[in-house]
Amino acid sequence: MSFYVLALVLTAAVLHACWNLLSKKTLGKVPFIFLVYLASAIFYSPIIVFQINGNGSIFAPALLYFSLSSAVLHLGYYIVLQKGYRSADLSVVYPLARGSGPLISSIAAILFLHEQLKWLTTFGLFLIVAGVLLITGLSLRKQENRKMTTGLVYGVLTGLFIALYTINDAIAIKSYSVSPLSLTLGTNLFGAIMLFPFILSQKEELKREIKLNKWIIIAIAILSPAAYMLVLEALKYAPLTVVAPARETSILLGVFMGSKVFNEGEGQRRLIASALILGGIVALSFG
Repeated sequence: MSFYVLALVLTAAVLHACWNLLSKKTLGKVPFIFLVYLASAIFYSPIIVFQINGNGSIFAPALLYFSLSSAVLHLGYYIVLQKGYRSADLSVVYPLARGSGPLISSIAAILFLHEQLKWLTTFGLFLIVAGVLLITGLSLRKQENRKMTTGLVYGVLTGLFIALYTINDAIAIKSYSVSPLSLTLGTNLFGAIMLFPFILSQKEELKREIKLNKWIIIAIAILSPAAYMLVLEALKYAPLTVVAPARETSILLGVFMGSKVFNEGEGQRRLIASALILGGIVALSFG
């Protein structure tokens, strides 16, 4: 991995952890997600003008198809992620979401694509499972167990959507030369359009979100696409099996922020668990 690609991915990891920290501070329901999409489209639209060339390739069928499919998958991701943040700790949901994506992809490849189970892959799977078990260590109190189980379910579901949209977007970038900026903007526009019918009856909630969270909405609308565009840019120069694990360094940042900012308990144990998950992801990438 070149220094340029490494810089792109690590910067993306920091931005990703930051916007997830901000997102945890809100209720994150459909009106909030719609406003983030809308604000993002407004902010990045002027920039994309510079990418329009004489042959009008910005409106290519590949861009429209992959933007639409990515929007559907990202919507599922945002809705499940925000539900998880409303129901459980950031330092539980975030690492599980980022770690379960590679875990699901690897298991599916072994079961359905008949890929060989190499020793390094086995070691990676073991580390991720160990990290998941450590981070979800059962408490003696039923209420805490219920909250942890909720975090586990939403974390893994979020990871599934991460795996799906990452593969979708990697194909768009590598096989069809779709611009990362165009793909991200198209995804946001389609996302806003698909959510629009659902927010027509929630005007009061929209006003409330704007009043209480307008600066958070603006920050996420800028940081989230920026983080993902950096990852997509990195995919132009390095394989997905290298970029995907490197971007998951955000796991440690997310858990650290959750422990310090929200005073979530068991910070040391969750950091160790997150390090195991990150190590497992790296092992899978080399397996």
